[in-house]
Amino acid sequence: MTELDLLIKNVRLVRHDADDLPTTDIGVKDGVFHRIAPDIPSSEAREVVDGKGLHAFPGVVDAHQHWGIYNPLADDTATESRACAQGGVTTALTYMRTGQYYMNRGGSYEEVFPLVLAGSEGRSHVDYGFHLAPMQKSHIDEIPELISRFGVTSFKIFMFYGSHGLHGRSADQNSFLMIPPEERYDLAHFEFVMRGVQAAREKHPEFADAVSLSLHCETAEIMTAYTRLVEEEGRLDGLAAYSASRPPHSEGLAVTVASYLAAETELPNINLLHLSSRKAMDSAMLMAKTFPQVDFRREVTIGHLLANIETASGIGGKVNPPLRPQDDVDALWEHLAAGNVDWVVSDHACCKEEKKFGDPRSDVFAAKSGFGGTEYLLPGLAGAARAHGLPLQKVAELTAETPARRFGLPTKGRIAEGYDADLALVDPSRSWTVDAAASESTQEYTPLQGLEIGATVESTYLRGRQVYADGKVSGEPQGRYLARPTSR
Repeated sequence: MTELDLLIKNVRLVRHDADDLPTTDIGVKDGVFHRIAPDIPSSEAREVVDGKGLHAFPGVVDAHQHWGIYNPLADDTATESRACAQGGVTTALTYMRTGQYYMNRGGSYEEVFPLVLAGSEGRSHVDYGFHLAPMQKSHIDEIPELISRFGVTSFKIFMFYGSHGLHGRSADQNSFLMIPPEERYDLAHFEFVMRGVQAAREKHPEFADAVSLSLHCETAEIMTAYTRLVEEEGRLDGLAAYSASRPPHSEGLAVTVASYLAAETELPNINLLHLSSRKAMDSAMLMAKTFPQVDFRREVTIGHLLANIETASGIGGKVNPPLRPQDDVDALWEHLAAGNVDWVVSDHACCKEEKKFGDPRSDVFAAKSGFGGTEYLLPGLAGAARAHGLPLQKVAELTAETPARRFGLPTKGRIAEGYDADLALVDPSRSWTVDAAASESTQEYTPLQGLEIGATVESTYLRGRQVYADGKVSGEPQGRYLARPTSR
């Protein structure tokens, strides 16, 4: 009797909570994992795939992307979701705000967010959701409605926008952020956002565990002063100059301030985004000890793990916070191995050459910030894991299990019966060399150009449908918007 829609035979199962890699078969029915066991008869499935002993990782939940930041949202949804599938990512959570870039408009989320949903609908090759940033006072009042009506359960503060724009100094904050002229995007606003998120958690206790606030931790005043110093001294250029202009103690100070405010406002669910330096991680660990009542989660990006200011391929590696010297990269890996990092993400922000580089092209301060990289997330982390003492089950935890639990995705993050049938088949020993021309992203360059990646994603499945195999994305877009918290 045919019971299964899909049967993948002979794979090594990677689980976040087990050291062994058992050989098993995986049966899928109606888009969910239906049966996981050795030696399931092929006669019980409509379609049978030979897993060839590959490692079966849970589909990656890339919890930090930026669709629509430099290109129209509809375009990025179509193309950058292809890059997701290429890298084993089956769920993308992308940050969105009002102001310049993104939708390039101000106003209420009641007006703007339906446009976001419309712009992305029917175009993604992977499942997706959105984090939103309350940029003005009225947005704080909208938080409960964003949770209950739209299923947005995660919010963001960009601490460095105090006197900086997206790429550097900003002379007119209100115009850049498109907020009312009498308002300021400053520490007081950050405090009131925290109070607003906590009030929403109390208003919707059934959703409270899934509601959290993420922070980009850099200190605007420190960055402004050090940018001036670096430019006036003129000793540094390129990525070294940019790192010095946004020094690690700026991150550490911002982490400290944000953590104190979280404790003051009694908001327990705080995510510290893309920590890039030893000082930032040290500050984050100290704050966790200082305020044990706050459930801090610490995030690191694959770009900050695989590149530094010397190895990155040119100023295309400009990003906020900056790529750092190798000592900071070593510190991030040390904290990963010690279990101090909760998830690893791409911070994918496709920025094509025509927008990325300024005039002159060699001036890092004239370049735009951010680059893509979701296609390198799983293979990059899995491929480098052994050399850094990171077990493969920890890779599954960092890329799938923990972000799924934190961000209200109880059907994602595990290869287990009853979960969405999202998985990536990975060859852990087949290496390859990064070439931007081979990426599904429309970004023509990558700071990882020429880097050897030690593992290969052979195929990706979204809810039991193969969306990537043999080096190609296949089929029409099947990705769904995920109103969180999702339900079984």
